[in-house]
Amino acid sequence: MDQPVDPAHKPPLAESVQKGPRTSRRRFAWFALLVLVAGVGALLWRQHQQTQRAAGKGRVAPPTSVAVQAAGKGDIGINLNALGTVTSLATVTVRTQISGYLIKIDFKEGQEVKKGDLLAEIDPRPYEAALAQASGNLTRDQALLKGAKVDLTRYQGLAAQNAVPHQTLDTQVALVAQYQGTVEADTAAVKAAQVNLQYCHIVSPIDGRVGLRQVDQGNYVTPGDTNGLVVITQLDPISVLFTVPEDNLQAIAKRLQAGASLPTTTFDRSDSHKIADGTLQTFDSQIDPTTGTIKLRALFPNPARTLYPNQFVNVRLLVDVHGNVVVMPTAGVQRGVPGTFVYLVNPDSTVSVRKVSLGVTDGERVEVLSGLSPGDRVVIDGADKLRDGAKVAVRAEPAGSSANPASGNAPGNERHPDSGKR
Repeated sequence: MDQPVDPAHKPPLAESVQKGPRTSRRRFAWFALLVLVAGVGALLWRQHQQTQRAAGKGRVAPPTSVAVQAAGKGDIGINLNALGTVTSLATVTVRTQISGYLIKIDFKEGQEVKKGDLLAEIDPRPYEAALAQASGNLTRDQALLKGAKVDLTRYQGLAAQNAVPHQTLDTQVALVAQYQGTVEADTAAVKAAQVNLQYCHIVSPIDGRVGLRQVDQGNYVTPGDTNGLVVITQLDPISVLFTVPEDNLQAIAKRLQAGASLPTTTFDRSDSHKIADGTLQTFDSQIDPTTGTIKLRALFPNPARTLYPNQFVNVRLLVDVHGNVVVMPTAGVQRGVPGTFVYLVNPDSTVSVRKVSLGVTDGERVEVLSGLSPGDRVVIDGADKLRDGAKVAVRAEPAGSSANPASGNAPGNERHPDSGKR
C-alpha cells in the first residue's frame, strides 16, 4: 500500500544542487577582492619608487677628498739597482818566513794596525849566531884576499924583471880572483843572515784590522804552517763588487771614458737604510755568458767601518742625470683605457683626465716628457673614485711637506722601497 508523499521533504541531491550557485558566487567575490588589494599595493609601491628616484635626482653627491701635489722642474737621475758584495782590496795571511819558537805576541785581536807595526817575535838567538859566523867568515876571507893582492903586486914586479916564471904570476892572479869570489859569497851570507834576523820580528805588511789569532805564544812555527799567525784585512778604503745587465755596459763605458765620476750608494739588506757613498772604479774585461751580466767594482771610503768584507748590500749606481726637466710623483700616475694619464685638478675644484708621456723613474719621482707643465696639480691619493669632471675637496698637506717634488730631492738621495728588489 502506497505511503503518502510529504511535499516539504526534498531529496539530499536536490539540496546540494540548490547550495552550489551560492558557494561559487562567494568564492568569486573573495578572489575579486584579493585582485583589487594586489593592484592597489602595486600602484602604491610604484608611486613610492618614483618618489625615491625623484628625491635622488634632486640630491648632489659630495666632493671626493683627494691629496694633490704640484709638478715641478728639477734634476732626475738614471739609476741602476743591483745586488753587491763587499770585498777588501787586500787580505793578507801573515806567516813566518823562518822557523823558530814564538816568544812574543805583540797585537790584540781586532786591533787596527799600520804597515810596519810589530806583530810577533821569534827567538832570534840561532839567527844571531848564524850572522856572527857569516861575519867571521867574511872577515877571514877579506884578509886572505888582501894578502893575495899584495903577493900579486910583488909577482908582477918580479915578472917584469924575469925574476919569476910567468906561471907563478898566472897562479897568483887566479888565487886573487878565487878570494874575491869567496868574499862576495861571504858578503851574501852575511846579508842572508841579517834578513833572517829581521824575520824574527814579524811586522804588518799593510794597514788594516787584525783578525783572530791562529797560534799562541810558545809554539814552534815554520813557513809551511797552513793557517799562519793571523789574517789582516784592509777596511779603508774598501770595494763593492756587483753586476749589471750587459745592456747597460755601453752607457756606463761611455760615461767613464768621458772622465765622469759615477756616484755609487750602498744600502743595507732590507734596502731601507743608506750605508755609504762611493764611486764606480771600473768594470770587468768580459761579460758572463751564463747570466748576461758584467761585474763592476766601486770604491768606498770606510772610516766608520760600516762596510765589512763579504757583507751583502744593495747597490745604486747613478749613470746619468737629466737636468731641468718636469717631474711629478709616481703616485699620481694612472693607467687605463686612455693610456697613461693623471687627474689634473682645475681651478674650479674639478678634475680632468690628462694624458702624459713619461721618461725616467727615480724612486718616488718620474720624469714627464709631455702633458704637464710646472705648477700643474695632480691627484696623488683618492683617484680610485674619480672620473672626468668630478668635484674634489683637496686635503690639507702635512706640515713640512713640499708641494714641489723637485725640491730637496737631489739625484741619488731618494730611495724607493722596491727599487732594489729583484
